[in-house]
Amino acid sequence: MSSDITAIARTSKEGSPYRVLIVDDSVVARTVLERILAAHGGFVVTQKTSNAQQALDALSREPVDLVLLDVEMPGQSGIVALPAILKAGRGAKVIILSAICEEGSAKAVEALALGASDILSKPDHGSFGDQFARALLGRIVRIVGSEHEDTPASIRLRADNGHSNISCLGVGASTGGIHALGQLFAGMTAPLGVPILITQHLPPTFIPYFAKQLARMTNLPVKVAEDGEVLTPDKVYIAPGEANLGCRRSWNGQIIVALSADRTPLSALPAVDPMFMAMARCYGSTATGVVLTGMGRDGTVGAGHIVDAGGMIIAQDEPTSVVWGMPGSVARAGLATALLPPEKIMAFVAQHSMVMA
Repeated sequence: MSSDITAIARTSKEGSPYRVLIVDDSVVARTVLERILAAHGGFVVTQKTSNAQQALDALSREPVDLVLLDVEMPGQSGIVALPAILKAGRGAKVIILSAICEEGSAKAVEALALGASDILSKPDHGSFGDQFARALLGRIVRIVGSEHEDTPASIRLRADNGHSNISCLGVGASTGGIHALGQLFAGMTAPLGVPILITQHLPPTFIPYFAKQLARMTNLPVKVAEDGEVLTPDKVYIAPGEANLGCRRSWNGQIIVALSADRTPLSALPAVDPMFMAMARCYGSTATGVVLTGMGRDGTVGAGHIVDAGGMIIAQDEPTSVVWGMPGSVARAGLATALLPPEKIMAFVAQHSMVMA
């Protein structure tokens, strides 16, 4: 792990260590977190604060790359203060560290929806150990390490041929995706008239809270997909945590949900590739895929199937992505028609598509 962090420092765009702000009302927690980062190099803790207001004051004086934010603090809680901290941070990533905001909880999903890059449970009573240190550094590597993968100076976009037919929209996302999905639906000014399939990399325990959070982001009905149900227009179907979300044609020609627990050793479950591949088979040239922020390359193979079938792919742009892994992979493969911030994607789809009857 130490070599991973050192490698990140050597490839940082500024050639200097990542600047970190620690926000926690516990002196013990602040001290231990600083020691964990100092022991592995590549980071410098610029300031340590005990509450949200002090954090905002610190960010106004000095920019940072990463904020480690507690939830329970005097005054504003970390979650309440999160939008202001993100705004003041001007692009800084925020990782929530809390003993009460457990991974998979409603509060964790709320924090991710507000823009936190990740959540990590903090040990009770300051009982920090090697396991926590490894977990924290692993999360940081996932967030900031992937920012510096080799990226070509220019991305080859596919030709925009104007209006095309659309009968299904699929959206894939991972790290940072819940917040991006909120922005995506906020940019929808009118229903598209097609079913919307969503695969967000999340463990099964997150899914019920994620579905509720997503339902608050849109006026469209939202549900966790069930095997065999008919896909209907203007309804949002979420991949369950323990299965890939796909589709198939039933005996009477209707397109229905097809769930599968099949996975490869390197794939997530649920995964974006199987969803896009199923859309290409069922909808052909009328399938449209969207790839949002996320680590890795999930979605690239499936996006290729949609493009080969004549459909369209849109990817989130790099500046607005928490991790430009998945959308960057699609872009580098020459599969994307456009690279856009999530709030502009739905308008692009609407302007460039005609709904199939």
